[in-house]
Amino acid sequence: MTGGAAEKSVKRSTLPRILIALAVLALIASFFAFDLGRYLNLQYLQAEREHLGAVVAAHPWQTAAIFFGIYVVFTALSLPGAVLLTVAGGAIFGLGIGTLIVSFASTIGATCAFLIARFLFRDAVQNRFGDRLRTINRGVERDGAFYLFTLRLVPLFPFFVINIAMALTPIRVLTFYVVSQIGMLAGTVIYVNAGTQLGQLHSLRGIASADVIGSLILLGVFPLIAKKALDFYRARRIYRPWRKPKRFDRNLIVIGAGSAGLIAAYIAATVKAKVTLIEKNRMGGDCLNTGCVPSKALIRSARFLHDARHSSALGFRETSVNFDFADVMKRVQRVIATVAPHDSSERYSALGVECINGEARIESPFHVSVNGHTLTTRAIVLATGGRPIVPPIDGLNTTDYFTSENIWNLRELPKRLIVLGGGPIGCELAQCFARFGSEVTQVETGPRLLPNEDPDASDYVHRQFAFEGIEIRTEHEAVAVRVVDGDKQLVCRHENDETALPFDALLIAVGRRANVAGFGLEELGVPLTDTGTIEVNEYLQTRFPNIYACGDAIAPYQFTHVAGHEAWYAGVNALFGGLKKFKADYSVIPWCTFTDPEVARVGLNETNAQLKGIDYEVSRFDLAESDRAIAEEAARGFVKVLTVPGKDKILGATIVGEHAGEWIVEYVSAMRHGLGLKKIMRTIHIYPTLAEANKMAAGQWQRAHAPDKLLPWVKRYHAWRRK
Repeated sequence: MTGGAAEKSVKRSTLPRILIALAVLALIASFFAFDLGRYLNLQYLQAEREHLGAVVAAHPWQTAAIFFGIYVVFTALSLPGAVLLTVAGGAIFGLGIGTLIVSFASTIGATCAFLIARFLFRDAVQNRFGDRLRTINRGVERDGAFYLFTLRLVPLFPFFVINIAMALTPIRVLTFYVVSQIGMLAGTVIYVNAGTQLGQLHSLRGIASADVIGSLILLGVFPLIAKKALDFYRARRIYRPWRKPKRFDRNLIVIGAGSAGLIAAYIAATVKAKVTLIEKNRMGGDCLNTGCVPSKALIRSARFLHDARHSSALGFRETSVNFDFADVMKRVQRVIATVAPHDSSERYSALGVECINGEARIESPFHVSVNGHTLTTRAIVLATGGRPIVPPIDGLNTTDYFTSENIWNLRELPKRLIVLGGGPIGCELAQCFARFGSEVTQVETGPRLLPNEDPDASDYVHRQFAFEGIEIRTEHEAVAVRVVDGDKQLVCRHENDETALPFDALLIAVGRRANVAGFGLEELGVPLTDTGTIEVNEYLQTRFPNIYACGDAIAPYQFTHVAGHEAWYAGVNALFGGLKKFKADYSVIPWCTFTDPEVARVGLNETNAQLKGIDYEVSRFDLAESDRAIAEEAARGFVKVLTVPGKDKILGATIVGEHAGEWIVEYVSAMRHGLGLKKIMRTIHIYPTLAEANKMAAGQWQRAHAPDKLLPWVKRYHAWRRK
């Protein structure tokens, strides 16, 4: 969306707000200008009671309609006097009719006030304070009716404040109306009934005594108490088939010693809980042994070889590198071995974690068996990770193939390698093996590589891959593996035609699937999501409140840093949930694909924003203009920032470039702490660095929002100063 179009859209949407705001202010000003408040006091009502009664007797329907309209207007404009009008309803129309009129008039007026406040203020408040209000918004979406009912029952809270405050939240209009109608009824009856006794009434303050207010407060809190009681009953019913121990051997058992499991166990040990960590394979999980660590080690070696082959760009006439692929893979294993002590059972045992190597099985929500022993625990954290998806390709089982788990066993470089999958894992490894000298063909079912990124980002990677000799086959579906005269072939379908691609090695990298079977979830009846992950709530609890799950087992983001982030919530909630639970926060999640150039992102990109119908502006800075990128011979890529139209609030950022995963952190921090592009623009960045491009992108936004109408006056001011 262009800046000009966004500015026009903002102006069009702002004008009705201004007109309505002016109309409301004019009506409120008229109320005070004509001193209409003089009619809204108890003495006036008592003096005119007989006259008003005569008017009602002569014109009952007309009087009721006029009174109804006046009440709606007063509450819609949040004018003072609603209490006196309620009393007047009882004095003029009696308890039954008065309650009927006031109940509907007050609710309709309150809903009008709600709609006016929502139209005028909600977008501005949510745009400005959306990050801070996210927790409140989720709470209102889930329990808004309970909160509103409580507030309506308690006369301590001014109703006009409630109308405006609720308008700023996501509560539905129908919910607001229905709950208000019911919630205000008790208070309406009390005040209308007081109006029927107008002759004995000396003060409005005496209508609701302390006893009455106390009763209404208890009535208002009742729904929340009932909800808690219902949750308690449901939990008791879930646990009914299982025997709960009288005492527990452990506070927490963590199943899985990958990134998520290690952090959950570390948290428990830190707060002096008795915790057991069970892992059936190797400590450190996929990240250490088959994922992040080995892949980044391999990428580093491949990058060195690539730079040597293209050293002429750095001013060298000729360079040569002799290598044996087996030595490179030995280095990868050495890197794993160097990092392994950080995740070792020895280290965690020293921290106070009981580490058990074995296959865990959950026998009940409180019992876990391992190596022939049954352990009791108050809480369980499932951090069982995931595994590569192997698609059902005809003939695949007739040949050996690799995944991200066993590719590290290679010691001989394959001459012809097919990489099936155009996601992050497939792209990273395809480029690595191409740089070592394999003839790489990358096959992707979709129309482009890295389909979760914007097209301009994936296009940079595509062009670099093509430059490095990788054959890219997008919109190709792998349908069969055949062996013809000893030659292995992958048969792909493309536009109703079939193509046979020969290979010596086949790497399958089409995604990962959560590990959810084989350790007792089926017997417990723990439900799974449609995507096959463990179903959890916002506190990361499963169907059983004392069993939590985190990491790749639950998705939605299968990244090591997100697994660690989730593990904090799972561990803390499992240990202290009886006192305080924390909702997992996915508001600012960054990630990076470590190709060359790297593709890093946080928040929305253009593709996401368009799918969700979110308006945005784009500020972009190309690295071809970056002094440091030029000096590094890395002047390819860009920084692209999405912001709220007309504002510097960051919706998301994408960086394509060398070490993009390192300097995207500035945007991660800015989004997490509510800082806009103006703050980044005013932050001193070291020159020359790649991260300086962040400031340049902020500068693009600043120039697009320069005060054009003010600048001619500034020019005149400077001209006057020269005289």
